Amino acid sequence: MDEMLNEEEIGKSVKYDASDIQVLEGLEPVRKRPGMYIGSTDEHGLHHLVTEVVDNSIDEALAGYCTKIEVIINFDGSCSVIDNGRGIPTGIIPKENKSAVEVVLTKLHAGGKFGGEGYKISGGLHGVGVSCVNALSKYMRADVYQNGQHYKIEFSRGKVISPLEIIGKTDKRGTTITFMPDDEIFETTVFNFDTMKNRFREIAFLNKGLVISLEDKREGQERKEVFEFKGGIVEFVDYLNKNRETLLSAPVYFNKFNKKDGEVDNEVEVCFQFNEGYSEIINAYANNINTEEGGTHLDGFKAGLTKVVNDYAIANKIIKENEKLSGEDCREGITAVISVKLRNPQFEGQTKTKLGNSEMRNIVYKAVVDEFGDYLDRNPVEAKNLIMKSITAKRARDAARNARELTRRKSVLENTTLPGKLADCSEKDRRYCEIYIVEGDSAGGTAKSGRDRRFQAILPLRGKILNVEKARLNKILENNEIKSMITAFGCGIGNEFNEDKLRYDKIICMTDADVDGAHIRILLLTFFFRYMRPLIEHGHVYAAKPPLYKVTRNKDDYYFYSDQELEEWYQANGRKGCAQQRYKGLGEMDADQLWETTMDPEHRILIQLTMEDAIEAEKYFNDLMGEDSELRRKFIEENANLVDMEDIDA
Repeated sequence: MDEMLNEEEIGKSVKYDASDIQVLEGLEPVRKRPGMYIGSTDEHGLHHLVTEVVDNSIDEALAGYCTKIEVIINFDGSCSVIDNGRGIPTGIIPKENKSAVEVVLTKLHAGGKFGGEGYKISGGLHGVGVSCVNALSKYMRADVYQNGQHYKIEFSRGKVISPLEIIGKTDKRGTTITFMPDDEIFETTVFNFDTMKNRFREIAFLNKGLVISLEDKREGQERKEVFEFKGGIVEFVDYLNKNRETLLSAPVYFNKFNKKDGEVDNEVEVCFQFNEGYSEIINAYANNINTEEGGTHLDGFKAGLTKVVNDYAIANKIIKENEKLSGEDCREGITAVISVKLRNPQFEGQTKTKLGNSEMRNIVYKAVVDEFGDYLDRNPVEAKNLIMKSITAKRARDAARNARELTRRKSVLENTTLPGKLADCSEKDRRYCEIYIVEGDSAGGTAKSGRDRRFQAILPLRGKILNVEKARLNKILENNEIKSMITAFGCGIGNEFNEDKLRYDKIICMTDADVDGAHIRILLLTFFFRYMRPLIEHGHVYAAKPPLYKVTRNKDDYYFYSDQELEEWYQANGRKGCAQQRYKGLGEMDADQLWETTMDPEHRILIQLTMEDAIEAEKYFNDLMGEDSELRRKFIEENANLVDMEDIDA
């Protein structure tokens, strides 16, 4: 046993006084702990910088002063955001003895959104502010055009390097922010055009008439897209529902304003359409912020919709009082966009993307009840079709409930003789467990032999699982391969999904590196996306990347994952004395090879699947997995040049 410390030693060991306290001035806290302010320093955090700057321009648009926003990826890799708003104020703030633009760009929580009259409704309160962008940029320049003057101020890593000065007269109005992300902070400083494009399209949908352009000026990557939607969220719903067979002749749309003291206090804008499919697609926003975790506005919408459908069905004797339809039944096949704008939004939830303002529940509920109720009264044929679809959904859901009971495990410690030939791992702490979904018994047998039994489970699937995009839940739960996955994962599906019961931290799709393997993988992802979406949202789903080639030289084996890797190796090492093998499937590897290349955590390549762009994902899942075969044909024609013909079996 360790000897006890004497009093003097205790005093030395626990010394803690004022000299230990570190005071970080200005923007130093942001540079010290960037993850606390922007979430991460990877590509996601990098693009969050652009969002923060654009949000300021959006707030100008919400206030009625900005009609156009330009985002430019400059040839040197920096980014510029240009708007035609009022411009950041340039006057001196007496208390700070600095210009307002300098204070806004160098102090946390400084701006016109914290109790002032500059912005009645703002999305910027949700973010961390443009000052954080300044702190995390090795260079930033602000150009302000107001009062007939062109002002300029420059910074480096949050500190002023060139004070505010007037550099000429101008007829322009607005603000231009140009910044170069700091490579000392970020893992990558390369902006992705498509990531930015998808976000700006969304913003343009939500702000009717606002023009947002995105231009890439980097050499070899030059392109430009302009987004303007005069129909606003009506066009958004049409975009989400594109290529789906709709149930209503036109989307239901309404826009309600509520005033307080003569001024707009909040706004509710809703648009929805039903289609013949089975998926529920609802995108909810508060002050242009995507509230992915929902909140009071979404609760009000769902409750109002359910009441209207049931009231109409009962009043018109389509159903009896005791046969009320559930919310899920009423929403089957819905595509909806809910956009609310309000003063002082309160955000909650794990990722601060859940609206908490209690008053919005009743406001949205009342608007839906009034407007949708009136719509059904005016359109009795469409109303009946919608209710009959909901009744069919109810019957299918009742059948699914019975089927679901068969997939439940009594406990996570139940015996390992589970459906689907699951070979479980011995570790019981799910944080250290992973399960490989493998196609076929042959590859499954190899994977079982090659795995580390302590933490790796193997679930072989026979053939291709059901395409869930074309089936209701009761049919889905009759599929043996899907039942095997639900049982193995342990977390349930749909509304009964409970992540706390998930038995594996990583769910890894390990399919052959050919066209059939890619098809099986997309079928799996479609199922996860539709019925276990939190698995993707919270980073549990991966795709394994097996090698395409093995080259043997002098009894040494080398593995390559792409044609480019193989060619580069040959160019460096020559081709003499080499034996090359092209893998057609996982079953061609022995257990040791599969472990070494695809399953060993020290050497394997895993691709984590994320929800960076759920809207585009919705569209692709519908196009590729939906009823319209013409869409798949078109996609194949447009992307045929990307396919390696060696991947296609004769």
